[in-house]
Amino acid sequence: MQEKYHIVTYGCQMNVHESEKIAGVLRRMGYEEGSGTEDADIIVFNTCCIRENAENHAFGNIGALKKLKKSKPSLIIAVGGCMTQEKGKTDVLKKKFPFIDIMFGTLNLEELETLILRKKQQKKKVIEIREKEGDIVEDIEAYRTSYPNAWVNIMYGCNNFCSYCIVPYVRGRERSRKPENIINEVKRLVAEGYKEITLLGQNVNSYGTDGGSEINFAQLLDEVASIEGKFRLRFMTSHPKDFNEDVVLVMKKHPKICRLVHLPVQSGSNAILKEMNRRYTREKYLLEIETLKKHLPEAEVTTDIIVGFPGETEEDYLQTEDLVKTVDYASAFTFVYSPRQGTKAATMENQIPENVQKDRIMRLVELVNGLTRKKSEKYVGKIVEILCEDYDEKKGLYLGRDEFGRMGYFKSEKNLVGEFVNVKILRANGISLFGEIAGEDANAEC
Repeated sequence: MQEKYHIVTYGCQMNVHESEKIAGVLRRMGYEEGSGTEDADIIVFNTCCIRENAENHAFGNIGALKKLKKSKPSLIIAVGGCMTQEKGKTDVLKKKFPFIDIMFGTLNLEELETLILRKKQQKKKVIEIREKEGDIVEDIEAYRTSYPNAWVNIMYGCNNFCSYCIVPYVRGRERSRKPENIINEVKRLVAEGYKEITLLGQNVNSYGTDGGSEINFAQLLDEVASIEGKFRLRFMTSHPKDFNEDVVLVMKKHPKICRLVHLPVQSGSNAILKEMNRRYTREKYLLEIETLKKHLPEAEVTTDIIVGFPGETEEDYLQTEDLVKTVDYASAFTFVYSPRQGTKAATMENQIPENVQKDRIMRLVELVNGLTRKKSEKYVGKIVEILCEDYDEKKGLYLGRDEFGRMGYFKSEKNLVGEFVNVKILRANGISLFGEIAGEDANAEC
């Protein structure tokens, strides 16, 4: 009987894509995807430690396997990702969950096959956490599960050391992939029928500055966007200290680059930005928004915002609200500051009380949701191009996003997943749009 695998993923798109690589390794070894933990022969946790919630969920889900492992001793439980790379965390995992068989980090994912074989041969716990980043390994074939979307890493690691962030400590320094490897990967994906490509990096705008590429991010973006074929191109994440006009001009040159930029501001207060070690000011950030809008008036911006950072006063928070109104974001990911052991911010004085944090996040979410609803309402009566991504069985509707990331639902008698569809928007509900295929009488009520 063929052995089966199950992967549990936490965190961002970077982790989702790395789980696709883990699946690729397992399939190369002869495993096939199972239906869940119960029928799996190997379970891999791809963890995240960026926020406390993700870490707690991982602990809970790993602990829940104790009974299954006892009844099925041959089951291999592997834990990898950011949490295992975090200093001292493997000792915590060993103590709390002695039934874990394999632990590996973000810097040695490519060794997973070797670690599994060692476990099977030696019947002993295998722990391999590389402490220093090595060369980029290009021969890991991902098993992609997100058609018609595909993610492509252009670089790994981070050099920024924001005072609240654990990423540089668990993902290493910045390493850029060779441009020819990136371009060939995108060409292959387009030839295979993928319709939306997202270039990934902790800070895509610093691509090439580590010496790993002879071209910069704007030049890479230009070359990728010049690849023939009908597809959308996105990129994330951009750091405001490095985002520049050259990138905007490349966006203007190529219609296939989505007119949506994810530009995390984190705070609207210069005092807090300085404490966060973001290395830009509120004024510089707004100037970048102005530059984007000058060349691409139709462009939209999304962002990340943290409230309740140590030392944040009510005035600091109100400056964030003011910036949100000024930029008029398409949407925003909002977070309450969560101390991460090993970061500078975790040792700062003036940690904000939980009740104050909750009050501010509720006010901010209400503000952001109000702006998002207004933008959604402007869609009503318009025809937009949506890339159909899936079918919602509960709603009985197909769904997909426009180039600005807005989700749209519509009816169709035929399977349109992977196709671009012109949809007339009939109504808006929060961040979601409902419509009918343009020129048809399809009803999108749910």
